[in-house]
Amino acid sequence: MSAAEEIKNVQDMVSAEEWQLRVDLAATYRLVAMYGWDDMIFTHISVRVPGPEHHFLINPYGMLFEEITASSLVKIDLEGNIVMDSPYFVNPAGFTIHSAIHSAREDAQCVLHLHTDDGMAVASQEEGLMPLSQMAMLVRSHLAYHDYEGVALDLDERERLVADIGDSKVMLLRNHGTLAVGETCGLAFMAIYFLERACTAQVRTLSGTPNMPSAEAIETVNGQSASLFQPGVDALAWPALLRKLDRMDPSFRD
Repeated sequence: MSAAEEIKNVQDMVSAEEWQLRVDLAATYRLVAMYGWDDMIFTHISVRVPGPEHHFLINPYGMLFEEITASSLVKIDLEGNIVMDSPYFVNPAGFTIHSAIHSAREDAQCVLHLHTDDGMAVASQEEGLMPLSQMAMLVRSHLAYHDYEGVALDLDERERLVADIGDSKVMLLRNHGTLAVGETCGLAFMAIYFLERACTAQVRTLSGTPNMPSAEAIETVNGQSASLFQPGVDALAWPALLRKLDRMDPSFRD
């Protein structure tokens, strides 16, 4: 029996709105695992629960992303205190980053942070994300950077992280990984999808001699990317991804 199967269903204990957020967040964890972007039990995806309390949902520490269900998600406050009974605890490095962005950005209902090989590689390169692929050119105008300060345990870092991300949708955490925010799980997932694809393309391109596009082409794509992460970009892709998960293993909905 998996750890996820030991969790009691909490659907009757939360509002219908929170339950839908739990289902979407659990789906996001499963999708990250499906794409091979998970880092064992580490990294986090969180969703803010509507209401003045600024509570949010995050993964139980010790559970693989492929195991996470709607009921197993842990509800915490901005200080990392668990506010709803759970047999699990959370990784403090998770809520430091996530609480900072949730508290500062009303549009950042979902915050998604990864430690992929290619994301860490590009985050550790001096040039950052280069305009080597169409995907990168689309992402770059939405991209922010935050310098590495060590494992994210110091609450003082939250102020600097918020200042660095500004109103950007995606971020490279230097020497650390990638991050995306969105009004919904679907939008945050689409944002991280584009960023991760851009990072992978860069790592592979730099194995040879890159062909740099013209300045005019870069500027053209920059203009074409204005609505890239706006509501609607996920309208077709997100339902399709949920259908795929349902075919593979619908237990994320438990």
